[in-house]
Amino acid sequence: MKKPNIVILGAGYAGMITATRLLKQLGHNDANITLVNKHDYHYQTTWLHEPAAGTLSPERTRMPIASVLDLNRIKFVKDIVVEIKREEKKVVLENGELEFDYLVVGLGAEAETFGVPGVHEHAFSKWTVNGAREVKEHIEYMFAKYNNTAEPQDELLTFIVAGAGFTGIEFIGELSERLPELCAHYDVPREKVKMYVIEAAPTALPGFDPELVEYAMNLLESRGVEFKINCPIKEVTESGVTLASGDEIKAETIVWATGVRGSSIIEKSGFEAMRGRIKVDLDLRAPGHNEIFVIGDCALLINEEINRPYPPTAQIAMQMAEVCANNIKALIKGESLKTFKPDIKGTVASLGGKEAIGVVGSRKLFGSSANFMKKMIDNRYLFLLGGPGLVLKRGKNPM
Repeated sequence: MKKPNIVILGAGYAGMITATRLLKQLGHNDANITLVNKHDYHYQTTWLHEPAAGTLSPERTRMPIASVLDLNRIKFVKDIVVEIKREEKKVVLENGELEFDYLVVGLGAEAETFGVPGVHEHAFSKWTVNGAREVKEHIEYMFAKYNNTAEPQDELLTFIVAGAGFTGIEFIGELSERLPELCAHYDVPREKVKMYVIEAAPTALPGFDPELVEYAMNLLESRGVEFKINCPIKEVTESGVTLASGDEIKAETIVWATGVRGSSIIEKSGFEAMRGRIKVDLDLRAPGHNEIFVIGDCALLINEEINRPYPPTAQIAMQMAEVCANNIKALIKGESLKTFKPDIKGTVASLGGKEAIGVVGSRKLFGSSANFMKKMIDNRYLFLLGGPGLVLKRGKNPM
């Protein structure tokens, strides 16, 4: 009997956990498993605000796929996905094609511009390892350049973060924490540096506990961050941003963190989608495609209690991966499939240094206790992925 071909697209949180669980649940003769990714490494997206601000080496955020997965049992293909041919059960890559019996789409996210012109041309919007490197090097160049121009310009030391969601707040937290070091290193007066967080919604960290939001904003404001809330950006230009009010803020550095959409491959492949995300069935399959599972940032799930989509978090992506792997095994072995129900264990946002905020269960966490929990959550992922050895090798010291 022919072994079924399982193809996993993307080596993010969802793809990697799916791969590890399939290796545990299926025998060598049960299926051929192929993982496709454009890099030969996996990286932790939820850590990228740190290397982007320069408080962590980019190397700490990534690990070779071969160091986590047994490539004797799973085939790894380093390539870029071009299109999914659903009816033909083929994936078109830049350098070939793959046939599948079961497909797992975990292609990750892209920056959501909300139609604002100039984002891709003039803002930093790539939350990848190389994107984080680019932001860090640009920031340091701005500091170095300031005292090396005949007439120092304020916009060289003006930093705008578009979006006061988790990514924006965590990034400005790291940057504001590092600021004294940068000013001392480059002989720049602290008062010359301006940091703005601009948010279109009526509050920072929309949907988060108001008491924790207030704590975060007060802390960041004490470090010199200025918030502009309920203030949409109309355009990003070469010289800064134009606000919906008509005001302009001149800046050489705009970091775009207004949220994400699913992969553009989804729409290119003809799936019915909303902002690159497919509203999946309860067993995580794409509607009308019993052999295609969609997980992580490309999956849309509605929280029936509030009639809004669940946020595309790493926590939910990992839980999806567990159910996805189980359901593929169930299809192969003729067992019943599980339905997916997120189990939100808590949400924690770092604010730089030893500061963070979070909700775990019914408890609100502030400061160092939240920071401890944030690092434990990061380490828990490493444990789920590769056991205690990976935690010892790659984990963060929570103290």
